[in-house]
Amino acid sequence: MAASRRESSSFASLLSSRDADDEGVRGTCEDASVCKRYAVSIGYWHDPYIEHLVRLSKERKAPEINRGYFARVQGVSQLTKAFLRKTECHCQILNLGAGMDTTFWKLKDEDLLPSKYFEVDFPTIVIRKLHNIKNKPALAEPIVELHSADTLQMDGHMLDSKRYAIIGADLRDLPGLEEKLKKCNMNAQLPTLLITECVLIYMTPEQSANLIKWAANSFETAMFINYEQVNMDDRFGQIMIENLWRRHCHLAGVETCKSLESQRERLLSNGWETASVVDMMELYSRLPRAEVNRIESLEFLDEMELLEQLMRHYCLCWATRGGQELGLKEITC
Repeated sequence: MAASRRESSSFASLLSSRDADDEGVRGTCEDASVCKRYAVSIGYWHDPYIEHLVRLSKERKAPEINRGYFARVQGVSQLTKAFLRKTECHCQILNLGAGMDTTFWKLKDEDLLPSKYFEVDFPTIVIRKLHNIKNKPALAEPIVELHSADTLQMDGHMLDSKRYAIIGADLRDLPGLEEKLKKCNMNAQLPTLLITECVLIYMTPEQSANLIKWAANSFETAMFINYEQVNMDDRFGQIMIENLWRRHCHLAGVETCKSLESQRERLLSNGWETASVVDMMELYSRLPRAEVNRIESLEFLDEMELLEQLMRHYCLCWATRGGQELGLKEITC
């Protein structure tokens, strides 16, 4: 009996610890969303939908943070649009850990919608996003407009329509994730783009490897985009880890973020045929000069060195499987 009680107590402690870690991860969704909303508000990029999902912070965000988000949004957007053009939009997108992302609505405005766009996140985040979708016509009307049936399928943790679905699920539970995606008519035969942004690092290396492997094995033709931390072994990386730890946010997968090569190797060793990676400072240097000049004129940056340090600790990875006839291997940014 005593042993049984100890096991029960240990299991309860493990669950409590995981819940606390998950709460910290959910908090990063709020942080990222608020930072994006602030950057949009001062003109870094155009997004008419984020105001319907995220409050505007009264707190000024540092210029290096704003430029970092600008580079992130530009990089992911470039790769996403390249995939859509290669497939002529006859494809599907799975945004895993989507948070308050607005890509679906922006792609519709640009006439670049895939056959279907899926978002997945923690149920608590999905509940909040669904509330906004239901109560903000600017978000609801584009979904309804594209939906031919009389009624949308919706419950507390899910909305499914002809071109857009949002699903509350745990990415560590792959059978549950796949079941929910299939209920919303995920099509494994379609070319598929999977996107994760600052998601995998909160999973253990085994959990993230399983997700990457599942993504590679589930679709005949696919591309995977991952935006994440890198070079976390040095002093600046350790400071980043400590700052998140103080906010009860544990980077369970930080060991996979040691270098650009470790990021690339993770993709290649889990079923992907090609993989590329670039740190965000390198990506920033490749962006159109006129656009960089425009955003750099928005506010004064006192310490360029701090921006460079920050950008060298984030990277953008992309991998492909199949799709030779579409030219997926040619995609770059």
